[in-house]
Amino acid sequence: MDNKLLKINNLKTRVGDTEILKGLNLEIGKGEIHAIMGPNGAGKSTLVNTIMGHPKYSISDGEMLFEGESLNNLKVDERAKKGIFMSFQYPEEIPGITVENFLRTAKTAVTGKNIGILAFRRALKEKLKLLKIDESYAQRYLNVGFSGGEKKKNEILQMAVLEPKLAMLDETDSGLDVDAVRIVSEGVSKLRNSNNSILIITHHNSILEYLTPDYIHILVNGKIVKTGDASLADEIEKNGYDQFKALV
Repeated sequence: MDNKLLKINNLKTRVGDTEILKGLNLEIGKGEIHAIMGPNGAGKSTLVNTIMGHPKYSISDGEMLFEGESLNNLKVDERAKKGIFMSFQYPEEIPGITVENFLRTAKTAVTGKNIGILAFRRALKEKLKLLKIDESYAQRYLNVGFSGGEKKKNEILQMAVLEPKLAMLDETDSGLDVDAVRIVSEGVSKLRNSNNSILIITHHNSILEYLTPDYIHILVNGKIVKTGDASLADEIEKNGYDQFKALV
C-alpha cells in the first residue's frame, strides 16, 4: 500500500509571466512532518498557495497528486474537502463573526454535514482544552484585537477542529516571541497522528527547535536542491543559504 499522501512531480508555477516554481519535486508520506526552508523569493509561499489552489498561481507544467488523485484542476473548496488546510501568514480580522461560529461554518463546509450547536460546542471545548486555550476565546470576534500569538493559536485551533489530512503552516513562527512559538509548536505536535501530515514553511529554525521535522527541504530559485533530516536546520543557522545556491 502506498503511504504517500502528496506527490508533486516537476511542478512549474507562474504568476503572470514570471515563472516561480521551476520543476519542483516533493513527496510527503502519512504521519510525517516536512519543513521547507530557503532564502526570500525562493518560492516557499508559492508552493503552498499552489497546493491550496490560489487562483493567482497558474500551473504551466507538472502534476500534484493527493492520495493518488490529481489536484491540478480542483478549486480551493474542493481541495479543502479532500482534507488540505493552510494557515495564513497574516490572518484576516472579521468583525461580527465569533471564533466559534466561524469554525462551525468551516467544519460544516468541509465535511458537508450539518453539526448541531451543542454538539459542536462540546467538541470545540475539548480542542480548546487540548491546546490550553481559554474557553472565552471562542466567543471573541475572529482575530479582532488578537495579538500575533493569539492569531497563530487560532490557526492551530482551526487545524484541530477541521482535522485535515495535510496541514500547511506558512511562516507560522513569523513575528512570534519564544513563548508563542513554543505554544504553537506544542499545539501542532498534539494534533499530529499517523494519518495526517504537516508541511511547515519557515525562514528560520525557531519553530523547529520545538517541532522536529522528519525531513527538511531547501528550496532555492524554484527548486528543492537538498533534502535532509533536522540537522540541516543547524547547518543553515551556521552557514546560511549560499552553499545551497550553488546547487541550482
